[in-house]
Parts: sequence; C-alpha cells; structure tokens
Amino acid sequence: MVYKAYFRNPHDLKQEQFSFEYQVYDALTDLKAESRSLFASAMEALKTSYSPYSNYPVAAAVLLDNGEVITGSNQENAAYPSGLCAERIAVFAAKSRYPEAKIEQLAIVVASDDGGVVAPCGACRQVLIEYEILQNKPFLLILGSPKGKTYTFSGLRGLLPFSFGPEKLKK
Repeated sequence: MVYKAYFRNPHDLKQEQFSFEYQVYDALTDLKAESRSLFASAMEALKTSYSPYSNYPVAAAVLLDNGEVITGSNQENAAYPSGLCAERIAVFAAKSRYPEAKIEQLAIVVASDDGGVVAPCGACRQVLIEYEILQNKPFLLILGSPKGKTYTFSGLRGLLPFSFGPEKLKK
C-alpha cells in the first residue's frame, strides 16, 4: 500500500508530494518467524503495562543485531506528562544495555478488542528516527494487535518525513 500526502506552498503555489510504502498482513502467521517471535515478546510485555488512567495497555519489543530482545510497556502517572510510552521505554532500555547494537526490528502492540493498532506518537517517532539516523540503517517497524491486521514499515522516514535530527543542531 502506498500513502501519498500533498502539501501546498503558499509562496509559490508549487505542489509537492511524498509517499511511503507499508505492508498489511491479515494474519500474524503471514509474518516471518523472527517477526512473529518479536510480536509474541511484545504481547507478553503487555502484562507489565501500568495504564490505570487511560486503560490502554501498549507494549513494545526491540530486536537488536546481537540477537537480544528487550521489551517495554507504557507506564502512566497521575501527573500525566510524567509517563512514558512503551516504544521509548523498550528502545532506551535496549540502547542503554547494548549501546553499540543496532536495532533490527521494533514491534508495538496494543491490547485491543476491536483489532485496531497503535502507531507511535510524535515524540516516539522523533526518538525512533534519530536512532535510525545514528545507526545509518532503517529498521523494520511492526504494528499490530492480537485480533486484527498487522502493518510493517521498512523504516520510519515515511511516518515523520520532516523530522528534526542531530544534523540540524548548530555546532
């Protein structure tokens, strides 16, 4: 599937576009074995979600190039901005334990009765893209729920095409 977005520049009225591709799987069994296993690890991590305010458990699992799998789940707090998303917890834990390892895949799952999936929030997209930039290699993003379709993206650029990266900082 290809998603296209169009932007109009008000100064010269030139129309520009960007597009990105992703895959849609009707069943988890259609994923490669390695991705199915990572998805199962994320599903297991749903049990550790602390989400009493939103009642929206989310979990993530990171597969590193050294074979390690690190999981995380969303952790909420009564002071809402103090919580953290599952994918950032998983990625930060993975990179703090194995700073030289590259991320190969990231699975994000939601406990959804309606089969819906959750996509990374803007802050998580920014964090994930920076790790892609730092490792100079995109990684597979898997989004799914136990009862619905599964989506895979071969890199994060399509999800945040105008991201802010380290190269933007003046040195």
